[in-house]
Formats: sequence, C-alpha cells, structure tokens
Amino acid sequence: MRTRFDGQLLELNDMLIEMGVMIEKAIKNATRAIVDHEKKRAKKAIAMDSEIDQQEKDIEALCLKLLLRQQPVARDLRLISAAMKMITDMERIGDQAADISEIARFLIGKEQLIDLETIPLMAEATSRMVTDAIDAFVKKDLELAQKVIDYDDVVDDLFDKIRADVIELIQTDAASGEQAVDYIMIGKYFERIGDHATNLAEWVVFSITGKHVGDEISV
Repeated sequence: MRTRFDGQLLELNDMLIEMGVMIEKAIKNATRAIVDHEKKRAKKAIAMDSEIDQQEKDIEALCLKLLLRQQPVARDLRLISAAMKMITDMERIGDQAADISEIARFLIGKEQLIDLETIPLMAEATSRMVTDAIDAFVKKDLELAQKVIDYDDVVDDLFDKIRADVIELIQTDAASGEQAVDYIMIGKYFERIGDHATNLAEWVVFSITGKHVGDEISV
C-alpha cells in the first residue's frame, strides 16, 4: 500500500513540474508579445490559460484521491495540503499571464513610448521563482524555498523601476497617459506573479516544517 502511495506522490511531483513548465511558457509568450509585438505569442499565452486550469483540476483530483483513499500520516498530509494550495497560486499566475497578453494585444501596432528592457527582466525573475519553488517542493529543499521568498525583493525593485519610468513618461508627454497606464498594469501583473511565486515557496516551507511563514495574497 505504501509503495503505491509513494508512486502517486511521485506522480504528483511530475504533474506540478508539468504545470510549472506551462506557466513558464505562458509568461515567456506574454513577454515576447509585449517586446516583439507578436500577436501569435499573445494568443498562445491566452490559450495556455485553459491548459493550466485543466492541470489544476487534474492535480486537485489526484490530491483528493490521496487524501480519501490512502489516509496519509501527518507529514504526507502537509505535503498534499501544500500542493493543493500551490496549484491555486499557479492557476492565478496563468490568469495573470493571460491578462498581460490581453494588454499586449491592445499595444501591438502602436508606437512604443517606454523602454521595455525591465519587462523581460521581471519575466525572467518571476519564471525563476516559480521554477525554484516547485523544485524546492519536489526536493524538499528548505534553503531553496527561502531563497525564492527573498528573491521577491528583486521583482519589487524592478516594478519600482517601471513605475518610475512611467511617471517620467507622463511628466514629459501628457498625451501618453493611456499607454502609461497599460505599462504600469503590466508591471503590476508581473509583481503579482512574484507574490504568488512567494506563496508557493511559503507553502513549501509549510510542507517541510508544518509552519506557514506568510499569509496568502488576495486577488
């Protein structure tokens, strides 16, 4: 019985990794849609939101099966409970990548009024946080989980840079206000992705120690 249970836990890890890969692709496509004005990339990121939603449902179903049929001990119960919390944050990251892509579709074909170098940096940072958080869960790596939590400061600093750039744009060209709002929203969505990735790492800490180091963000 335990051997079968351990096999299902490995399946859970694989499904979480697969969901993480989906999220990485969605963030990458959303970013390329903004920077390169690629409508196809935006459509891909939006379409992937449905795939991410389905993966969340599949993982939730497996977790419920493990809880109902296997009667896990305390440590395993924490792990499964953490996984169920994590997929909620991961699904929301997919939503926000789709939201970024919706804005990108609106900006395609318009004159670029702001330096976009910070946006790929935010995308890279948040993708790294998601990947490392899932890796920390699979490997039960408390140190790596803490690094993810600490790395959120990098994302916050990048958002501050975008906000400063937008303020400067409005001050020099009042007519650019509408586009400035779009860019600040993109930056804010990436900041929220960083917050959700932090949540992932905090649930990893809970799965290992039984203590949750922070509160979930609201949407």
